[in-house]
Amino acid sequence: MPKKERVCSFCGIKEHPDTILIDGKDALICEYCALQAHDIILQVRRDEQKKQKKEKPSFHLNKQPKEIKQFLDQYVIGQEVAKKILSVAVYNHYKRIDYYSKKQTEDVEIEKSNIILVGETGTGKTLLASTIAKMINVPFCIADATVFTQAGYVGEDVESILSRLLQNADYNVAKAERGIVFIDEIDKIARAVDNPSITRDVSGEGVQQSLLKLLEGSIVNVPPEGGRKHPEQRFIQINTQNILFIAGGAFDGIEKKIASRINTNVIGFRKQGTAINKENLLRHISSQDLKNYGLIPEICGRFPVVTHLAPLDKESLKRILLDPKNALVKQYTKLLEMDGITLNFDDAALNYIVERAIELKLGARGLRSIIEHIMTDVMFDLNVSGKKLTITEKYVQEKSADN
Repeated sequence: MPKKERVCSFCGIKEHPDTILIDGKDALICEYCALQAHDIILQVRRDEQKKQKKEKPSFHLNKQPKEIKQFLDQYVIGQEVAKKILSVAVYNHYKRIDYYSKKQTEDVEIEKSNIILVGETGTGKTLLASTIAKMINVPFCIADATVFTQAGYVGEDVESILSRLLQNADYNVAKAERGIVFIDEIDKIARAVDNPSITRDVSGEGVQQSLLKLLEGSIVNVPPEGGRKHPEQRFIQINTQNILFIAGGAFDGIEKKIASRINTNVIGFRKQGTAINKENLLRHISSQDLKNYGLIPEICGRFPVVTHLAPLDKESLKRILLDPKNALVKQYTKLLEMDGITLNFDDAALNYIVERAIELKLGARGLRSIIEHIMTDVMFDLNVSGKKLTITEKYVQEKSADN
């Protein structure tokens, strides 16, 4: 019996060594029809984007700064100064969007206020940004500045930041254009040397220069799938004028820059006799310190709002374990409750966990790693409902010794 001839179900072309046929459930499609279908999909997306741009939907944030801060208080412990500054900046940013969307007489031009958060690892920089986005219900993405390089070099283009935002907005350009972008590890792209003419710094100053056009508000050609751009690629145009950029970084060693500026050293005194210790130095952070650290002046100017996150003390770390909606103790209590097991932590055990986290110097992330290590064996062995389990200090110490 002769073999049945395979043909494309759409155009009828026969299978040939030079023609690829893709098998479906009840049909076949050739490579030419597949490419044509891909072009049709892209054209439909472009038409939808043009329609969305014409509509220019308004966006109104009906929460006052105090209400924004109250929402942040449910998830972020401490950091009162940072939460207050962030709440006001976000409120003003979305009030600005609402102002321009209503096409009122532009007698006053309101500029965008991007924000930069300076603080040690584990103090809540990323959590603050993601919680704000959750409350406002706008697209949000996190980008790591360390993966970007200057155009023409191995690495990602800075425009791929907007690719992630676009993906999180389900390719709705209008929604993406009022989203929030968190650029993490921005201190890692600081200029390597004070003199910009000494060497080409493709992952430092070069990236900062590339970021400028995103931050200042311009129409950017964005590759839909991210990565490196190339001439034959199709692009989606996004206007960054109403995208709020929040940057975060540890800026390790910036205390020395601050100390030098305020005419003291890290463990010294002011000439007037006002004592300043190391823990308080970040309170005096300014754009000048960021410039001295290695951010170019243009970048500092695009981040007019600068605030700090204080190191977490024992009391704050303990509250992080117990109080927020996503507190670690609450999470594990709920997980074991689903198996019919009642979980409790001794107060002494919690105190020991906090002390270990301070030793690790990882902030709230240290708490997570310690709790995960402690609870792994517990959750592996206990699978009988109706039990009560208490985590004691002795058990925590034994598990910590194994780590």
